[in-house]
Amino acid sequence: MRAAILQQTGDDTLDVRDDVTTRPVGPGTVRIKMRAASLCHSDVSGMNGTLALPTPFVPGHEGAGEIAEVGEGVTHVSVGDRVVVCWMPPCGRCGSCKRGEGNLCLSGMANVTTPTFSSDGNPVFGFIGTGTFAEEIVVAGNAAVPLPDDVPFEVGALIGCGVTTGIGAVLHTAKVAPGSKVAVIGCGGVGVSVIQGAKVAGASTVVAVDPVAGRRDWALELGATHAASPEEYAQLCASLTGGEGFDYVFEVVGKAATVRTAYDTTRRGGTVCLVGVGAKSDFPKINLSELVMHEKKLLPSFYGGADVLKNFAQVIDLWRAGEIDLEKMITHRVPLDRANDAVRQMHTGEALRTVLTIG
Repeated sequence: MRAAILQQTGDDTLDVRDDVTTRPVGPGTVRIKMRAASLCHSDVSGMNGTLALPTPFVPGHEGAGEIAEVGEGVTHVSVGDRVVVCWMPPCGRCGSCKRGEGNLCLSGMANVTTPTFSSDGNPVFGFIGTGTFAEEIVVAGNAAVPLPDDVPFEVGALIGCGVTTGIGAVLHTAKVAPGSKVAVIGCGGVGVSVIQGAKVAGASTVVAVDPVAGRRDWALELGATHAASPEEYAQLCASLTGGEGFDYVFEVVGKAATVRTAYDTTRRGGTVCLVGVGAKSDFPKINLSELVMHEKKLLPSFYGGADVLKNFAQVIDLWRAGEIDLEKMITHRVPLDRANDAVRQMHTGEALRTVLTIG
């Protein structure tokens, strides 16, 4: 079958090959025929080494498709069922899952260091155990979450990570209050999902901050009330908040410098919500004195900040009700053979989400 492969960390292009095979389906696993996949910035972070992952690997962890084969012991899906890929599936048994924190379940990490593909006889990993930039994938059964018939595969792909992460950060981690003033630093696919979540939560002011003009324009279309470049942000913050700072600032970049900016532009007693995943070697500079005296809450949010399966369902309900617009986030569609277009568009800021149409 065809799949796109990153041969080694640091490469800026993918090798689209037609000699790729999946591992066999065994007990507790399923084979999914992919229909749609999209590139998330976390995939790019894996490509450039910000996230340390074994190579070669097939990128992609946002995807949706149809069940093609079911292994022994898998009972919640059958051949032909439509599913969305969950890259960190809750096991339902560990302490995190029992506390309702399925997004923190680590069972899915067991697949990260196990090759799930092969090419020309050589083992190939799937990005964080998935690898949706392929015509078919074999994953743990609980990584295949049923997708309702009325949800297009392209929309389902986005729900699998970016949209759920962004909206969940607002509704479950930060718990944005109606009437609040919110700023979002970083307006890629996850950032604009935060913006849509803030709109759902009833924020009165939502400021989109991004160096790319096109992303600022998309953010305004998707619910932001104001937009600014990083150079314009401080002045706009002062103007909109009287110099006090925003009630909530979401950092969706994953850099120490932007965490510091988020902290500085949050009011005393406000909330800084950390959504972007950065490098282990990048440390924000916040001193112990200001941490206590300013009483600003630092809230990390991982994969939506709550049980991931409930978050999937909530996002679908919001989409059905017209409260969020997911189709508008899909700014480009390309076939799998043009996977490198998705990488280029991510690097240049040309797209919010480029969806690969597969099969």
